[in-house]
Amino acid sequence: MEVDFTEHAGSIEHVADDKRRPYKCTACDKWFATNSGLNKHSKTHSAEKMYSCTYCEERFTNRDCFKQHVNLHSDKYQCGECGRIFRQKANLTRHALTHSGEKPFECFLCGERFRTPENLTMHCKIHSGEKPYKCNVCDKAFSRFGSVNIHMRVHTGDKPYKCSVCEEGFGHSSSMHAHIRLVHTDARPHHCPLCPKTFKMKSHLNRHFRVHTGAKPYSCRHCSKDFTTTDQLKTHLLKSHNEGSWLSCHICQKKFSARGDLKQHIQRHEGVKPYVCDECPKGFCTAAELRKHQSVHSDDRHFTCFLCSATFKRKQNVKLHFRKCCDIDSTRT
Repeated sequence: MEVDFTEHAGSIEHVADDKRRPYKCTACDKWFATNSGLNKHSKTHSAEKMYSCTYCEERFTNRDCFKQHVNLHSDKYQCGECGRIFRQKANLTRHALTHSGEKPFECFLCGERFRTPENLTMHCKIHSGEKPYKCNVCDKAFSRFGSVNIHMRVHTGDKPYKCSVCEEGFGHSSSMHAHIRLVHTDARPHHCPLCPKTFKMKSHLNRHFRVHTGAKPYSCRHCSKDFTTTDQLKTHLLKSHNEGSWLSCHICQKKFSARGDLKQHIQRHEGVKPYVCDECPKGFCTAAELRKHQSVHSDDRHFTCFLCSATFKRKQNVKLHFRKCCDIDSTRT
């Protein structure tokens, strides 16, 4: 059944099929086929943790989070490389490709490779610019219908996925898992084969690897300029072709092209510093700022001047030194 969105008095309502989904949630306007389904959903708004783990008695508000937690206790299909557990063997087989690096599906336009045909199909829409699904509130467009439903949570404020460590809420499960890996774990399992850098997430490694290859897979359909990341392309479209919508800070009206950049900017206004150093009480707005600070507590000096072999903790320090070293070397010659 297709779902339409209509705007009534500034809120988003689903147009319900009275015969198939007669029960409506008054908090977020979702519709349900049974009263029991509505009652279960209502628990997410009351913060009542109705799902209890029989292994460790931890309780959850959201059913999906509860299922993901229970899988941690099961021994169905476990990855031998990282210990991650899956309910289906097909999911484990697909996950194993992340360790082997095998990507059998290649984009015929830019040559980028992918582990699954679904990922390749989604990638190809970047080249075609196909985004048939639009938000009825802000006109933001998406390549998948499911992305519209997830995006709607930006307008409703619905955050059904809660971090089990700090209780921060998220609109999507992938955002919650990324938050846990970035904020609450120290593991950096993804290694760059060309330099000593390591990363917590594979997507960060893939983005970093373009520094070495010079790849720019994202092209502007108006002027054929190429970009390394989607954020760079989005900023270019806004500045050069007036395509898209700027995101404005409600405090100082500064404009941003990426929602993540706006969120970090607002945190600076509010003094929110979720990334806290393990060695000292200092807090930071971003994970990158925390990593930069942590070099203060370490003796590692990864950056070397190839002219005089001097070593440095930070990249910007070796850059400044290198300029001076070049001047000294030129005076000698």
